[in-house]
Amino acid sequence: MSNWKALQDAVKTRFGSELDHEALLFIIGLQELAQVNRSFKKQEKLEIMHIAVCVLLAPYGFYKYTGRDADGWPHFESLKSLPSLTPKQQHRL
Repeated sequence: MSNWKALQDAVKTRFGSELDHEALLFIIGLQELAQVNRSFKKQEKLEIMHIAVCVLLAPYGFYKYTGRDADGWPHFESLKSLPSLTPKQQHRL
């Protein structure tokens, strides 16, 4: 079983239903941000999802973690451009 499938199964067990990819990205981003006891503005929620994308794609050489800013937000350097993908390919990735 893939790690992604295992994560989906664990989330389904915990929350009683499957979450979509955006919800899972948000949860991963929150975990990386480690600031869960506060509310976030819409733009911050998008940035949290971007944190997750960076974390997930870093092992493939697309991003490199560069550290945290004064507010504790992680920052990443883009190392190479993401390829153009169809929606189906994006879902698979």
